[in-house]
Amino acid sequence: MRGMTMSSRFRLVLRTSLGFAALGVGSSVCGAGVVALLLLLQGLPSEVGDRGWILSVTAAGIVALALVVGTLWTAWLQRRTAVWFVFGRPPTKAEAERALRLPIDMAIVSGTLWLIGTIVLGALARVLGSWMDAFGMALVIGLGGLTTVGLTYLAAEWVARPVMTIALKVTPPKGTLKVTVLTRVVVTWSLASGVPFLGVLLVATPPDLGQGDHVASLIMISVIGLAVGAIGTGLLAKAVATPLHRLRVALDEIARGNKEIVVEVDDSSEIGLLQTSVNDLAAGLREQERMRDLFGRHVGDEVARHALEYGASLSGDVREVTALFVDVVDSTALASRTPPEDLVKMLNRFFTSVVHAVGARGGLVNKFQGDAALCVFGAPTRLADAPTAALAAARAIRDAVQETGELDLGIGVASGRVFAGQLGTSSRFEYTVIGDAVNEAARLTEDAKSADGRILASEAVIKAALESERAHWKPYAELELRGRQEPTHAWAALSPE
Repeated sequence: MRGMTMSSRFRLVLRTSLGFAALGVGSSVCGAGVVALLLLLQGLPSEVGDRGWILSVTAAGIVALALVVGTLWTAWLQRRTAVWFVFGRPPTKAEAERALRLPIDMAIVSGTLWLIGTIVLGALARVLGSWMDAFGMALVIGLGGLTTVGLTYLAAEWVARPVMTIALKVTPPKGTLKVTVLTRVVVTWSLASGVPFLGVLLVATPPDLGQGDHVASLIMISVIGLAVGAIGTGLLAKAVATPLHRLRVALDEIARGNKEIVVEVDDSSEIGLLQTSVNDLAAGLREQERMRDLFGRHVGDEVARHALEYGASLSGDVREVTALFVDVVDSTALASRTPPEDLVKMLNRFFTSVVHAVGARGGLVNKFQGDAALCVFGAPTRLADAPTAALAAARAIRDAVQETGELDLGIGVASGRVFAGQLGTSSRFEYTVIGDAVNEAARLTEDAKSADGRILASEAVIKAALESERAHWKPYAELELRGRQEPTHAWAALSPE
């Protein structure tokens, strides 16, 4: 509604109002004409003689009065709907509920006017004729009125759909429904079968109503039943089959991965509930995708997939991995002389290089620790050659950071068997790796900060790597790393040319 101009809204309101007016006038005139023809064919009333003109004039007056009253009544029902619709504002809850009642109110208007006509003309037929004349006339007019009311209700739902679509955004269908698919089916059955067959039974079975040609009346009732039934069935199909088709298309789109689909809720029955449910489904999938994306950004896509596969369980396994630890040199002094916002920007650029280099080689940035990062190759995703990937990633990180010239760093790389899995409690846990290889990589990082190439790797990693990668490394020294009993034979990366 917000995307429509004032003139567009006015044209839509005018079209809807004219549709209601045409519906009211057309159904009343056609219904009255059919009833008059049927009464004529049946010869009802049969005992009025020369006073038949009184009935004719009275019937014409009632039809004219019904047209005037019906038009004014319908305009009164639409006045508040037209106001909020034309000015492009959302309706209040009360206005929306009134808009949703338009088809029912239209049927009530039509039914009330037909009931008045039935009572007045039936009573007049009794005064001018017999009780049988009064009964026959009231019965024929009543059946014509039921047909007109049913057809008015189904057609009004179709005419009012643009307004109802907006009203349903304020009061979506839920709980006890005022309109159901069963209601429409019953009304359609009445139009197509119930009323016509009842008319046939009344004409064909004793006592005879009127003195006219019963065959002509039966043919007319059958033709009317076929025509009204076809119209009613068409309106029912449009009200049910069309939105169901749109729902099927929307579900197909969702199944193909399109979670941005939104179904227009334009029905206040169970179909509207289905439309709302499909929108809720798409919204839930969008939220799930957003949460999964955020989760993956926090812990890494591989860890996210691992968590979704194994659920909230403190599980893991022992496997051979290569750990890469990278840390910024003299970060305390850097923080003291650099504004916090500038320091954060520098660290973000630094971590961008880390994530890109590690991710491109199948590794996992397991965690950020202030100005340091722990990266793992071989868990949770197994790699065919984790040592080579880790060594290449270490050199790529160093080269990228040195190219910017903003930070100095040290990198340590070590291999070994570690526990890789979810650690913590059932209410709070994280995916991590624990083992000597992780500690060895962290200790090598401390010494790497003073090495020429800024990267140190254990000999076990170098020996496990491909020959092409070993060409970028040279023996460094035998180091006594803090907290480890055995010395580490360290290799250093060659400085970039």
